[in-house]
This record gives sequence, structure tokens and C-alpha cells, in this order.
Amino acid sequence: MDRFHAMHVFTRIVELGGFAKAADSLQLPRASVTVLIKQLEAHLGVQLLQRTTRQVSTTLDGAAYYQRCVSLLAELEETEAVFSSSRKSPRGVLRIDMPGAMGRHLVIPRLPEFSARYPEIQLELGMNDRTVDLIREGIDCVIRGGAIGDDSLVARPLVALPQATCASPAYLAKYGTPQSLADLDGHRMIEFFASGSGKRYGLDFFENGALRQMSLPYDLAVNSADGYVAGCEAGYGIMQAPTYNVRHLIAAGRLCEILAPWRPPALPVNALYPPHRQLSRRVRVFVDWLVEVFADQG
Repeated sequence: MDRFHAMHVFTRIVELGGFAKAADSLQLPRASVTVLIKQLEAHLGVQLLQRTTRQVSTTLDGAAYYQRCVSLLAELEETEAVFSSSRKSPRGVLRIDMPGAMGRHLVIPRLPEFSARYPEIQLELGMNDRTVDLIREGIDCVIRGGAIGDDSLVARPLVALPQATCASPAYLAKYGTPQSLADLDGHRMIEFFASGSGKRYGLDFFENGALRQMSLPYDLAVNSADGYVAGCEAGYGIMQAPTYNVRHLIAAGRLCEILAPWRPPALPVNALYPPHRQLSRRVRVFVDWLVEVFADQG
């Protein structure tokens, strides 16, 4: 039994919550995964996992062993990176998740630069606005805007993205173009809500150097950046979004920026990853590259 391989398989079972999911993730026969864990438990002389027909969970010994495995595997990866050719050319699969609009407009157009610089890294890129479980879903790093919200993750600030307040020409023709915050009486907004927490977001403005938060009546609430922008184009109300996501629509006349003197605060963007991925050279080089990508957006 290759103990390091067995440890890796064990951690994936814990993170994904099942033997079958771990086998599929690692592209291993399911029977092999079962045999390997039985061998590992026999070698250690303890039961690591509690199996039922519906789920797999760790025993107390299994939970403690998992934490040690995560640390040891991360240190092993870093040690191999330092004392091998991968120090200059990191390799392997890198799983990243980021908002879809950010990926389309900012990251993917320049992604060939990263692949040319690090040709031995295989990228698996998830693009959505939902909250992801990095450990359970086996994701190395997520890129998120706004408050971090999870103290258990390591955060690397990337950029503060300027934002704009927008509405469609059809909406402004119907409700009028507000010239000040006082003019927002009688207007409508599109409400954004987080798909994971359900938190609702209104409109933010800077007025006389202070943040002013406002909530207007709404007929449409959405939980994705694409739906948010599409609803604004359709005339449902006022919205606020990073300028990278709307500048092409403003240039095309499909949206109009309004209330520019009271622009919302810039949106902080961070790279987030579990502590055990902090030493991963693949994660480090990707995050360093993202800093370059976002440098022109601040």
C-alpha cells in the first residue's frame, strides 16, 4: 500500500462525503478506493470512517487523522516543488472558481498568457456566483468580490474594482433621469440576493464623503450577475455593478450611467483558499498572475 496515495484518497472521501464521489474525482475504480481505505484502517489499527447507506462521516480518530493528512500532503507537495524542476515550472491540475462575468470579461481573454507561462498546469475553471465549499468540492482557490465572510480561509487582496450606477434608456424614458439622490424618490431598483446566504443588497452611494445605503421598491430580484445586468437592460430598474461588466453596454447605448458624482464604493476582490493550499506553488503563481491581470482595473 502506498501510504501517501492512501492518505490522498482518504482526504478526498472526507472532502466529498462519499467513496463514489472520491473515486470519480480521482478517476479510480470504486472498488479500489474501498480496498485502499480498508488497508489504511488495518495499517493504522483504527476506524477512520463511519459508513451508512446514505453518507460517510469521520470517526473522532478519522477527523484528527484528516487534519494531519491535509498538512502532510501540502508539505509534501511544497517539498517536491522546491527540490524538483517544478520549482521553475509548476505542474498539475489547478481548480479555480470565480464569478462568470469576471471570468468572461477579465480573466479568460488573458488566460492564454498564463498557460503560455505555465504550460504544465491544467486549469479547471468554474464560473458561477454561488457560494462554493472549497474543501468538499476540491477547489484550490476562489475569486470573490465583496466581504470575505469566512474567517477559515486565507485571503489575498487582488483589486478594488470601480462600480457604476446604471439604468436602461427605456427605464429612464419612463421614470426620468435622476440628477441627485433626492430624485430617487419614485424610482425602482433591481434587488440582488446571494444564492447561498439569501442576503439582500440595495444601492450604495458616496455622499459628502460618507456611505449612504438606500433601498428602493423592486419588481425583480436576481441572484446572478448576468441576470442582474439583463434585468437592467430589460428596464426593470436601477442597478450597480463593476464597470468592467457594463462598460461595453454603456458604449453601445444599451445602458446609461447615472448619478456619477455619487458612485458606489469600489468592490474589493480577493483570492480565497484553504490554509493547507497556502503553500501550493500552483495557487501562488495563479494568484500572482491575477494581480497582474487586475492591475489595470483598479
